[in-house]
Amino acid sequence: MKKFFISVILLACLQAMQAQPVMETGGKEMPNEWIDQDTGHKVIKLAQKEGANMSFYFHNNPFIGNKMVFCSGNRKGATANIPGKEIYNIDVNNMQMYWVDLSSLKIEQLTHERKSVHSEIVCARTKEIFYQIYDSVFSQNVETKRKKLIFVFLQNERSSITTVNADGSLLAGVFSNPKEAEILKEFPLKSQFFDRIYDAKLPRTMFVINTTTGKLKRIYTENAWLNHMQFSPVDPHLLMFCHEGPWHKVDRIWSIDVIKGGQPQLIHKRTMNMEIAGHEWFGSKGNTIYFDLQKPRGEKFFVGKVDLKTHKEISYELKRNEWSVHYTTSWGEDMLAGDGGDSTSVAKAPDGQWIYLFKPVGNKLQSIKLVNMKNHNYHLEPNVHFSPDNKWVIFRANFEGQENVYAVQI
Repeated sequence: MKKFFISVILLACLQAMQAQPVMETGGKEMPNEWIDQDTGHKVIKLAQKEGANMSFYFHNNPFIGNKMVFCSGNRKGATANIPGKEIYNIDVNNMQMYWVDLSSLKIEQLTHERKSVHSEIVCARTKEIFYQIYDSVFSQNVETKRKKLIFVFLQNERSSITTVNADGSLLAGVFSNPKEAEILKEFPLKSQFFDRIYDAKLPRTMFVINTTTGKLKRIYTENAWLNHMQFSPVDPHLLMFCHEGPWHKVDRIWSIDVIKGGQPQLIHKRTMNMEIAGHEWFGSKGNTIYFDLQKPRGEKFFVGKVDLKTHKEISYELKRNEWSVHYTTSWGEDMLAGDGGDSTSVAKAPDGQWIYLFKPVGNKLQSIKLVNMKNHNYHLEPNVHFSPDNKWVIFRANFEGQENVYAVQI
């Protein structure tokens, strides 16, 4: 009898798989659901709507309950998969914010502004989205649809909000020096401006904005390229940021208490020539910071993590082909995911274009390939996220020739 039930279950699984087309991922228009022929994993389109659909950057939480916020706009022209293009620009207009129910895939438009909105900021606790139109910062409750003007930047001090704290009381951003804009205008490609902005050592000032009072407070200034800010998902006063620039020249990852102030705390100190650490993020529990670690650059690959209470550091080694542009951790932090990279990326991996699932085994990461990304142009970073139930890895891709949001079943 036991064997009979096992056979029934296996047959049901086989029939479920056969209901989905088994096919190569990308290179053509895909159905709404399919089985990746190279991995055996089910992939679905999460944003089943026309336009350029974009999920959030890897460390920005897009979830409120079982719904995921994303951005979408109307395409002006075909910009995806252009060979030799150094910077991937999404040529769209009317960029607005939407959310999708991860159970029903029903989509609802959240913002209805006359101009495109700029944001990847969600506070799950207060059920708010935060966005910016030119110099004006707004919040909107996703349930009541109540909209509020929070702050307007001065004409000579325009900036962008980049993160919200755990209880939704503070937004953070940075003021840059006007000379940076001059460098970017003269040298628009990343390969041209990146070293120049780092070498210029122009002052930047980090700030927070109180979402209730609208008051802006400057919290820290340094003659350095301060960037990549993200609040702790648990501690509303803890802000992480980086010293941007060539990674082998900077001790990149820092934190600061935005209420107490004081000197920032270094999270990871480089220990050898050409060591790099970056693309840092908080674990969901809030007591650990993770990061891409290479010792030295392009030769040995790890994911590092630092315990914020004990300052103990652990690293997990992975193979060259498994290196990813961005990694993330699951809810509970017992799994990781990575978005892979092409042969022009830092790792120079000959076979690295995959969405990966990782599980720590000792001091190494054991990988499982989830999606073959050979038809994806990595000038658009996939930026992986775990779904709230940890059953799917969500990413963005252009392997159909346009930008869209997908999920692969673990």
